[in-house]
Amino acid sequence: MSEGLVTIDVRDGVADVRLNRPEKYNALSPEMFRAIIDAGERLAVSKDVRVVVLSGNGSGFCAGLDMGSFAGMAKSEQKNSTDSLLMASDGPANHAQRPAYVWKRLPVPVISALHGVAYGGGAQIALGADIRIASPDLKMSIMEIKWGLIPDMSLTQTLRDLVPLDLAKMLMFTGRIFSAQEAQKWGLVTEVAEDPLAQAMALAQEIAGKSPDAIRAGKQLFETAWQADERTGLELEASLQKALIGSSNQLEAIRANFEKRPAVYVDAQ
Repeated sequence: MSEGLVTIDVRDGVADVRLNRPEKYNALSPEMFRAIIDAGERLAVSKDVRVVVLSGNGSGFCAGLDMGSFAGMAKSEQKNSTDSLLMASDGPANHAQRPAYVWKRLPVPVISALHGVAYGGGAQIALGADIRIASPDLKMSIMEIKWGLIPDMSLTQTLRDLVPLDLAKMLMFTGRIFSAQEAQKWGLVTEVAEDPLAQAMALAQEIAGKSPDAIRAGKQLFETAWQADERTGLELEASLQKALIGSSNQLEAIRANFEKRPAVYVDAQ
């Protein structure tokens, strides 16, 4: 278990990742930004990780931007620091976008377990996951309009996959707080569960029991092809399938099915 603002505990292929600033509802300070990015980048190259479960310690998932940090934006020296967050870094996402975008770009599935609040940047981090499981009492908001801002933590790359444009605009324009039940109805939350972390861990363990090669290829396929043209999607289907057919994990899947036993897969290479 790593210590600090984000903890990581990997067991049986499942990475239990927790935002760990409970006294502040896991609000996003500059140090929290860095810790989340570091955690995501570490997991991106971990071959023994097959699924990630992302949650928050304490009373809520993430309350969004730390208000102490926000109050300093009016000062010129703090504005210069804030401007630096919006500058491009390695790849298309800047430093402010990467705490949410890093989960979308992870090669393995990410399940976010949400409780309490997921406001502003917290909501955007949650939406970077592939699957979201929420407690019945969850409150969410695309809250940036409250502070005279637009959402800028990669929401253009996540919300478009989940809701129609008019709903996305309504949520952004109003900053309204909505419930877990509304979030599920709109497609922002996959399911609602009394214990979202337990539900997420059970789902993660189920996924971790499948071929890690096929799971990674499946995420790559959908992330690349979902918004792409037909040629891109069809060609990627074919190329990924060619790589899987006859591979050691694919042959193990066949043997396990015929022998009516659990498959024993090796980690993705």
